[in-house]
Amino acid sequence: MSNKENKVIVCLGDSITHGYPYGPQESWVKMLAETTGYEFINQGINGNTTENMLNRFNRSVLRYKPTHLLISGGINDVLMRDTFAQTTNNIIKMHKKAKEHNIKVIFGLPTPVAYPEFEAMLKKLRTWMIEYAIKNNIKVIDFSRAFYDESNNLRRELLLPDGGHPTREGYKAIFSVIDLEIF
Repeated sequence: MSNKENKVIVCLGDSITHGYPYGPQESWVKMLAETTGYEFINQGINGNTTENMLNRFNRSVLRYKPTHLLISGGINDVLMRDTFAQTTNNIIKMHKKAKEHNIKVIFGLPTPVAYPEFEAMLKKLRTWMIEYAIKNNIKVIDFSRAFYDESNNLRRELLLPDGGHPTREGYKAIFSVIDLEIF
């Protein structure tokens, strides 16, 4: 691979990025690294909100001098009952910081949860992320798509009993919806 093709992609997120409960070695991030040959840096931290991600942006993203940043978060914001405005503002700030450093941003839409109240808020966030991405020429990976069948029913077998974290098969399903050309 020539230097021109070297890509460093930081994946900034929460436990779904980290690979909880199995760890980073079974995460979709690891699967991407093994498949593409690019350098993927897993910066998923269990329990992180978008505010936590924004607060650690310099040490978790900028220090690696990445070419790309995949931002995936929002589930913990919903669970912690952060406001929609807080969450979207944090995402906007991360996008702007990345742009200031010529880092190409990709959004990873939050995966679904098996609780209707929280899922309704996540659907609203996913819709906003798609609209913001279109306006700002940001590529989007719809991780949530991996968890629905062709009749739009939630595939609960891909979630652990907690209703929010993927099983090993769930992580493989997340990886399967990623268009590798996005990188």
